[in-house]
Amino acid sequence: MNSKMPIYFLVFAIISLVLGMCFGMTASFQYVMPEFLKDYFPFSKLRPFHATSVIAWIILAATGSIYFFLTYVEKFKLFSPVLGKLHFIIFLLTGTAIYYSYTFDYTEGREYFAFPSFLMIPILIGWILFGINYFKTLYQNMRGWPVYYWMWGTGIAFMTYHLMEAHFWLFDFFRLDFIKDFSVQWKSTGSFTGSWNMLVYGISIYLMSKIKSDTNVATNKVAFFFYFLGLTNLMFGWAHHTYLVPTQPWIRYVAYGISMTEWIVLASIIYNWKRSVLKVEKENHPMAYRFLLATDLWVFLNIILALLFSIPAINYFTHGTHITVAHSMGTTIGINTTILFSALFFIIHHLYPQYNTDRKWVKRGFIAFNISLFLFCASLFAAGVKRSYWMYVTKVGAFSEMEESMVIYYISFFIFGIGIFISLVTVVFPIFKMLLLKLKPGK
Repeated sequence: MNSKMPIYFLVFAIISLVLGMCFGMTASFQYVMPEFLKDYFPFSKLRPFHATSVIAWIILAATGSIYFFLTYVEKFKLFSPVLGKLHFIIFLLTGTAIYYSYTFDYTEGREYFAFPSFLMIPILIGWILFGINYFKTLYQNMRGWPVYYWMWGTGIAFMTYHLMEAHFWLFDFFRLDFIKDFSVQWKSTGSFTGSWNMLVYGISIYLMSKIKSDTNVATNKVAFFFYFLGLTNLMFGWAHHTYLVPTQPWIRYVAYGISMTEWIVLASIIYNWKRSVLKVEKENHPMAYRFLLATDLWVFLNIILALLFSIPAINYFTHGTHITVAHSMGTTIGINTTILFSALFFIIHHLYPQYNTDRKWVKRGFIAFNISLFLFCASLFAAGVKRSYWMYVTKVGAFSEMEESMVIYYISFFIFGIGIFISLVTVVFPIFKMLLLKLKPGK
């Protein structure tokens, strides 16, 4: 009987997603009512809660999906089930410790990792255990890897390194030099995102391959070209964040070129796959198919936005405004989350082949989710444009006056944030219920 360990990862991933949305809605409401819960949970405390929860959702869902695909779908014997269980326990206990540290204001870290730095040690141990299990399992069972195995392995290896790199600021050699510190900080966080993209995008290609029952989508030259392009992006694409840093011009030029390539290829792969999927294959995995189509839409929208503010002259006006937040929300929710929801529906179909995932309320939730997310990002974009216009063009009035004039935008993205929350809960609730059912003794 297969281990239930992958299911535990997925269950706690969903819990993290719901918590992340709750923290995000509360934080966005504080834009409208700054005094709301200010004495107990000010925005400065809610932001790390929100960021950590959303990152946990992506990491746990990707990890659980990969474990599931290897053991349940591919029927590989995991190298060490004990290491897998230890991996989950370490992440669960460390996550609890991180929430504890945020609650009682033990926040001495940096962006994305505001928790005490020593908590990164068990996180790194968890990734090392994951890497050992992953590579040993594939070494024993697989020859001639499809591209998604390369992507997952690369994501695990680079994740381990860049999590360490994100803490180079602990050494005086970096911390005492502002340029070094700033550059390495942005590099590590950019590549950290690129590492989880390797895991998630690998999942998207795996799903396309399995839904169509055709390995060609994961073994052809275009797929491997995308892999190497994604790897290049992971290693160098971060540099477009550092246009303002006095670095060598060639670094900016390389970053500019690379930052405009990766998603175009992913969009091409999904588009060509979509055209070749037969009707019966769509009907076998209706919701997984729909969420992959939604991914294609959000890739397209984010390509437009990314192309614009990868241009240094435009980046100067957008960096640090709500336009950057809109881009971040479009990628983490519109791309990463839609791929992971596609994986969840694929997993539910595998566990319960007779269960109908194509239900009326789930389909309505899917439609409401995409509409709400689009309007949410549009509100953020509009707020960013208005703020940038005040900062660089008019420069009239006090900052507080400018903020008061933006309340309508804050109300908008709070309302549409509620829409995202309700629609995603509608979609994920039956998945969560079926996963819990699988964790019952004897199942």
